[in-house]
Amino acid sequence: MPIKLLELETQRRDAILNAALKEFAIKGYNEASTNVIAKEAGISKGLMFHYVKSKKDLFFVVYDYFTEMMNREYFELMNYDEKDIFERLRQSYLLQLELIKKYPCIFEVNKLSADSNPDEIKKELAKKYKNKQISCFERMFDLIDESKFKDSLDIGKCKHFILWSNIGFTNQILEEARNFQYDKLDYDSIVEKLDENLQELRKIFYK
Repeated sequence: MPIKLLELETQRRDAILNAALKEFAIKGYNEASTNVIAKEAGISKGLMFHYVKSKKDLFFVVYDYFTEMMNREYFELMNYDEKDIFERLRQSYLLQLELIKKYPCIFEVNKLSADSNPDEIKKELAKKYKNKQISCFERMFDLIDESKFKDSLDIGKCKHFILWSNIGFTNQILEEARNFQYDKLDYDSIVEKLDENLQELRKIFYK
């Protein structure tokens, strides 16, 4: 990563990274505007390119920074010693919410690998993808306590049903985050809804 951007004070660095992630995720590499990124970050375009060499440099700074952030402050903080799948999911959501508070668009990072990107960008992303962490599904559902499930259920299918349900809930959170200012999101209400949903899922799948 370019050192100049990383050495900025936290508020300015995060303003640039958040603005760039939002613009690249929504519009893709080709259509993303560095003018829009600079304006949203509250700096001039000339100053922004003092911190990064080019639009391509900025794109990969954003991709690397937020991918590493996800690993460090999400995957690596998960306690996989917890064997109850619903407790594990709850823990996952609380970590996600903490990340969203600091980096509102962080869960849009997967959109950066969209097929609409030019070939040179896709090739570099493909190289990076080879070293990517195993999927969230594999991590989340590995070595859980399957004895809690009702005896008549197909546990493999149950895992997918639970996953799909929680993808829907995650998308709902992200949609609310897109539609509101983040400092106005009611995080306590989100956690309350989460607990209600997980309790209903326990009733469905557990003995």
